[in-house]
Amino acid sequence: MEAYECIVSKRDTRAYLDKPLDEEELRKVLQAGRMAGSSKNTQPTRLILFRQRKRLEEVAACAKFSQHLPAAAAAIAICLPSTGSDFDAGRAAQNMMVAAWSMGIASCPCSMHDQECVRKTLGLPEDYRVVVVLALGYPDPKVSMHLGKRRVEMDELVHEERWSG
Repeated sequence: MEAYECIVSKRDTRAYLDKPLDEEELRKVLQAGRMAGSSKNTQPTRLILFRQRKRLEEVAACAKFSQHLPAAAAAIAICLPSTGSDFDAGRAAQNMMVAAWSMGIASCPCSMHDQECVRKTLGLPEDYRVVVVLALGYPDPKVSMHLGKRRVEMDELVHEERWSG
């Protein structure tokens, strides 16, 4: 899939097939996260890949709105030290989600609302936190990825030179 097409067609998806991810594709997703830029090239992000159903359930219990996480084939926790920038984590997350989609793997980010819970569940060092967890899986074709919601129109989104109207 061409990069632009991949970006504009990607949607967050919470319905996955019960099918493991291809290992080579998963490594490419992780590599995309590894190659994300970072402020002053500090490379602060660390990734935790987990696939065991029990671990997916435990991590889902640390968040709100994470009911889809246990059904995912895998998940990646994007972690930062206390001095790390959420922007750097976001760059890694978007790289991985777009790379995954280019291979037909759907994704959905989950915010972790209980940091102590997720830190303990994933064994993070005390000075690290989980910025976001990406659920990954092959999309269930029976479930719409668009949910009938339209995107904001370009004229409503973009202002030139100054905020207008």
